[in-house]
Amino acid sequence: MTNKPRSPAQYKPNLTPAYQGSMLMIVAPSGAGKSSLVNALLQADEALKLSLSTTTRAPRPGEVDGKDYRFVSQAEFVAQRENGLFLEYAEVHGNFYGTSRAWIESQMKTGRDVMLEIDWQGAQQIRELIPEVQWIFIFPPSFEALEERLRKRGQDDEATIERRLAAAHIELQHAHEADFIVVNDDFEQALVDLRNIVAASRLRAGPSMARNPALLRRLGV
Repeated sequence: MTNKPRSPAQYKPNLTPAYQGSMLMIVAPSGAGKSSLVNALLQADEALKLSLSTTTRAPRPGEVDGKDYRFVSQAEFVAQRENGLFLEYAEVHGNFYGTSRAWIESQMKTGRDVMLEIDWQGAQQIRELIPEVQWIFIFPPSFEALEERLRKRGQDDEATIERRLAAAHIELQHAHEADFIVVNDDFEQALVDLRNIVAASRLRAGPSMARNPALLRRLGV
C-alpha cells in the first residue's frame, strides 16, 4: 500500500473557526465488519452523514455508484488528484481511494456530523489536517475469525485473500493511533459501542461550545 507524498498544508481545509459537528473515521482491516457496522449506524442515526469515497476499484455485487462509492477510472482519479480535489488519497490492495475535499469542507461549514469509512493511511492524513477528528478502529475477535469472514463472503480469489490478510497485519499495527477501539465479536454490542462513541463525540467541549454561543455569552464564558 502506497500513497504519493505531498505537503498537507497544500490541502488545508477552508473551515469556519468553530466546527459545530463531529467528524469520525472508521478504520478496520478487510473482513472486520466495518461496512456492515457503518450501514447499521447510519440507519440508527440520521444526523450522521457518510463521506463517499472515490475509488478506481470495480463495484462489488449490489454496490451502486453514488450510493456506496463514486466509481471512476484510474485516469479520472489521477486527474482529480492532480487538481487537488482530494483531502486525502491512498492506494489500497492495488486500487486508489480518495476523500472529496469540497464535500468535507461543505459539511463542516454547516456543522453536520460526518463519518468517513477509510483506511489507516487516509486516517493519518486526515488527522494531520484536522486534529479534532475522532479515529475509531474496528477489531475482529481474532485473526482466525477475520480469515474465516474473508473466505465466507466469497468475493475474492485466493491470492486476493492472502493479500488482504497480509495487509491486515500491517493495519492492526496502527490501532494504537486510534482514539477508540471497538471489537466486532458480537455485532449488536459493537453497534451499541459505536453509538456511544458518537454520542460522546457530540459532547466534546469544542463542538458543544460552538453550538451554544448564546449560552456562553449568558454565562460569561
